[in-house]
Amino acid sequence: MKKLLIIGTGGTIASAKTEQGYKSVLKIDEILKLAKIKLENGYKIDSTNIMNIDSTLIHPEDWEIIAKEVFKALDDYDGIIITHGTDTLAYTASMLSFMIKNLNKPIVFTGSMLPITENESDAPRNIRTAIKFAMEDVAGVFVAFMDKIMLGCRTSKVRALGLNAFMSINYPDVAYVKGEKILYNIPKEKFQPNGSPELDTKYDPRVVVLRVTPGLGGEIIDAVLDAGYKGIVLEGYGAGGLPYRKSNLLGKIKEITPKIPVIMTTQALYDGVDMRKYEVGRKALETGIIPAKDMTKEATTTKLMWALGHTKDVEKIREIMHTNYVNEIKS
Repeated sequence: MKKLLIIGTGGTIASAKTEQGYKSVLKIDEILKLAKIKLENGYKIDSTNIMNIDSTLIHPEDWEIIAKEVFKALDDYDGIIITHGTDTLAYTASMLSFMIKNLNKPIVFTGSMLPITENESDAPRNIRTAIKFAMEDVAGVFVAFMDKIMLGCRTSKVRALGLNAFMSINYPDVAYVKGEKILYNIPKEKFQPNGSPELDTKYDPRVVVLRVTPGLGGEIIDAVLDAGYKGIVLEGYGAGGLPYRKSNLLGKIKEITPKIPVIMTTQALYDGVDMRKYEVGRKALETGIIPAKDMTKEATTTKLMWALGHTKDVEKIREIMHTNYVNEIKS
């Protein structure tokens, strides 16, 4: 019999209505009871609650807590499920993908867009999907939502209210759960253990994400550095362009890139950046900016935090950012 652990962290899935609106208050056992999930049904479920908060309130130190709890449980369980609020779920799933190397079990994140206390809640469906996939002989961090299984480091939240809130970005859905069957888009052999699990929770949270808008000037860079940030993620336009007409932004970035890593991602949801395609991208590339290629914004941000935890050398960070660890970036 497969043995599963469900770790509760809170979120909409754990919420009930209060005078201040929905609030995360339910424990995992209460959630499973409301979802009519049996604790033994061809599997055995244990549960633990390590926090119970709206995921808007998640901080980087919480990722370390979750990663350590998962790592501690690896030897005792065949699969681990983490219930999590949807707002920052993709960030947590991405960071855990880097913090736990060489995973040998499926770690499956799930949540819901409607509280388990609501009649039409999607929570039971998503929990069942997560349980089904957590019993598979695969390794890695995944997200289970609306019958889809997505790679954790490739997942982004794309809807604020709709039930189909998550999409896999620049990478196929790993699988679909259909009744009792799991239909793989990618051969499960691609998700097998490679070495022994290793916990690596070194990170530096001093990363800021700046969205480029018309009129943005270089003084924003000075403000960021004065505030003590050690890394910058720029959400540029399209394939990775930055303005240089009537702006000192490029000049200011060129000044800091020898000592501060600046990563270029895109405001577009799909396709990533190709900074050699247009003149505005090539000029930005000449400043020493590091392209994020086809990584999600969430993976880019958390990977930079993780990289900064290991080194402050910009060229070493460039190497880390362009190394494919868990299929987060196209090699």
